[in-house]
Amino acid sequence: MRKLIAVTLMLAFMALWVWGAGTVGTRLTGVPSWLQLVFYVVAGIGWVLPLRPLLKWMNANEVPDED
Repeated sequence: MRKLIAVTLMLAFMALWVWGAGTVGTRLTGVPSWLQLVFYVVAGIGWVLPLRPLLKWMNANEVPDED
């Protein structure tokens, strides 16, 4: 159940991240190319940091049930 919850949250987060990056990226047409490059590198890699705790929680060992 833990992995199902985590995957659902990850998909929702990624959809918002892509929407946000696309929205901000379309507004960067007038800025220098180096700043666009920095933005797209951060947008492409930066999603990992907010999801790191969720990934750790998803892959944590579950305590076995006792009878």
